[in-house]
Amino acid sequence: MEPKQKQYPAVDVTGDRSKVRCCKEQYCIGTWNVRSMNQGKLEVVKQEMARVNIDILGISELKWTGMGKFNSDDHYIYYCGQESLRRNGVAIMVNKRVRNAVLGYNLKNDRMISVHFQGKPFNITVIQVYAPTSNAEEAEVERFYEDLQDLLELTPQKDVLFIIGDWNAKVGSQETPGVTGKFGLGIRNEAGQRLIEFCQENALVIANTLFQQHKRRLYRWTSPDGQHQNQTDYILCSQKWRSSIQSTKTRPGADCGSDHELLITKSRLKLKKVGKTTRPFRYDLNQIPYDYTVEVRNRFKGLDLIECLMNYGMRFVTLYRRQGSTPSPWKRNAKKQNGCLGGLTNSCEKKRSEKQRRKGKI
Repeated sequence: MEPKQKQYPAVDVTGDRSKVRCCKEQYCIGTWNVRSMNQGKLEVVKQEMARVNIDILGISELKWTGMGKFNSDDHYIYYCGQESLRRNGVAIMVNKRVRNAVLGYNLKNDRMISVHFQGKPFNITVIQVYAPTSNAEEAEVERFYEDLQDLLELTPQKDVLFIIGDWNAKVGSQETPGVTGKFGLGIRNEAGQRLIEFCQENALVIANTLFQQHKRRLYRWTSPDGQHQNQTDYILCSQKWRSSIQSTKTRPGADCGSDHELLITKSRLKLKKVGKTTRPFRYDLNQIPYDYTVEVRNRFKGLDLIECLMNYGMRFVTLYRRQGSTPSPWKRNAKKQNGCLGGLTNSCEKKRSEKQRRKGKI
């Protein structure tokens, strides 16, 4: 049995909301079991997010240690793992389109994390989970659902709620009124029944059982020999917001070196975004020519001859404005290059082409 993980407090990052733009558009939310985010794979996942136009992506089996948040180019990553073991781990990645709508986040433990977004008329909460496998003890499974229930109780009831991730469960093709549609896959197992009960208790619907799709758009995991497929990853949504979901399906063409497929849902939401702020530039003092330095020194040296304080101030302002209008070199932030990215990207491109030849164009 794994040790019970430390729970981290929720964080409120609400900023100045005086300048707000409302956008009622289609947003794409996805979830992906990446089977560990090793060096270079983060860049590949970011590329796949851009290619598939995903705004919010939940990650399972991150296998990072510690917890926190950081930005990588135009993306923000909120993550939580175990303190020392590279096991489990979850994350939520957001792109630049929605990053300014983030109100706060809750790093619950290495199996669940939530991010709170500002919306109109109601806010949006996205929870990413990674449930225990079928080999886990019953006590661990119950603790997982207890922790998830605690996280739900911290979520405002009016929020548009999405719970996404790898549930390690099969709900099957059997329809359950109000919870699942008739387009599931396979036969329901014990873990699937537990998930159904959780949905019934919290008025949730499993979105990827509502839409008729080709079989390859339903399964989320493929065995190494390619003979067996399972549907174990699900996107849950509040029943009252079911009509906002436009479609839910897998994207078999996406590849990051995992045996799990990318699952996405497209929904009509209204998010608020803070207007773009202009970041101040910095002068690169190391690149200032020597002649320019001498000229500035000579101009301001003449101030020593002025005795009147008033004249001193006026003269200083005049010289400052005049010299400030002279072009000066300023520093640009260079993008970091990942040395191992090229090989990993090429490998994923080859796998994607192989999938397309085998299954047809995605």
